[in-house]
Amino acid sequence: MTPALSVKGLTRHFGAVVAVNDVTFDVAPGEIVGLLGPNGSGKTTTIRMLCGLLAPTQGTAEVAGVDVTEDPEIVRHRIGYMSQKFGLYDDLTVQENERFYGSLYGLTRHALTDRIAEVEAFIGLGGRRHQMVGTLSGGWKQRVALACAILHQPPILFLDEPTAGVDPASRRLFWATIRKLAEAGTTVLVTTHYMDEAERCSRVVMLHGGRLIAIGAPQEVAHGFGENMTLEDVFVHLQEQTGEVA
Repeated sequence: MTPALSVKGLTRHFGAVVAVNDVTFDVAPGEIVGLLGPNGSGKTTTIRMLCGLLAPTQGTAEVAGVDVTEDPEIVRHRIGYMSQKFGLYDDLTVQENERFYGSLYGLTRHALTDRIAEVEAFIGLGGRRHQMVGTLSGGWKQRVALACAILHQPPILFLDEPTAGVDPASRRLFWATIRKLAEAGTTVLVTTHYMDEAERCSRVVMLHGGRLIAIGAPQEVAHGFGENMTLEDVFVHLQEQTGEVA
């Protein structure tokens, strides 16, 4: 099976700082993979390179069959991207945000109308379509941001800390939706600091200091650090090494 995402030796320097160092991994179509690591481990830099927003210093990455260095614009039209800040316009309604983002991806007026209706039904936004985004709770904003990210039916979805600051009920609903997308064939790469979410991934890629230090099923990765270790134990250990916790 051809990987949906193929990363080989991906490296990014910022002057003398090596933010991402020789990272290699593949992601299969329809797989949900967690990209984990403490702050400063290189997660967001890696995602920005895979989205075609930042050029690698070395290495290669193919996203949906497209080289991110050779055709970053094509890559950006074949992916969906959602960050913890959501990137929504508070002074527009839910549907106005959807129409704006859909038009950026080249959806025509009639196709966009039909697709918005499909996505709103899938995510459960129908009753909020005319509400100003600025008046929504964090959980509802999260749903709108996801709707905007999948309007153009991207084969790959990048989620950078998408549940940060969102209540537990909204987090559970969000992950149920992600699972449905994956079951329908969408590939998902997600960064998270919540280890209960990481355990819902089919595999996790663990970064530390810009390097890939472990990859595999969540339990497999945890046990690689010690027989009785959990992902939470591993994460706390890495945070301690970087000075994030006392």
